[in-house]
Amino acid sequence: MLYSDKVMDHFQNPRNVGKMDDADGIGEVGNAVCGDIMKIYIKVKDGIITDVKFNTFGCGSAIATSSMATEMIKGQKIEDAMKLSNKAVVEALDGLPAQKIHCSVLAEEAVKAAVKDYYDKNSIEYDKSMFCDCSSCNSCCGGNV
Repeated sequence: MLYSDKVMDHFQNPRNVGKMDDADGIGEVGNAVCGDIMKIYIKVKDGIITDVKFNTFGCGSAIATSSMATEMIKGQKIEDAMKLSNKAVVEALDGLPAQKIHCSVLAEEAVKAAVKDYYDKNSIEYDKSMFCDCSSCNSCCGGNV
């Protein structure tokens, strides 16, 4: 398996690692098949993600995609963070091996779960179809819970 320099850099020097005790939103997703678990914490002020942290238990690709995803949403409007796609994360990392693409999907889902948590905690209305609700079905997430 060949990894890009960016994947290796984000794996060996991950950005925004850690826990945030006063997070405004927390998203946790996992894939029981591969064993990767991602938790993303966001701090929001005036609709902008001012800080973001992550904890990931998983392979190098899971750590790299978590790191890149946090870099991509930091400083963004909360609604813009919802537009983060796994494809954008893969492109920002200069690619991932096909068998590791699921890690980028988890990163996207973790960001969206953190935004959903923020919306729920602040009673902000949103289009529920924008979010995966694995507690009710598991189908839209490919079985990630």
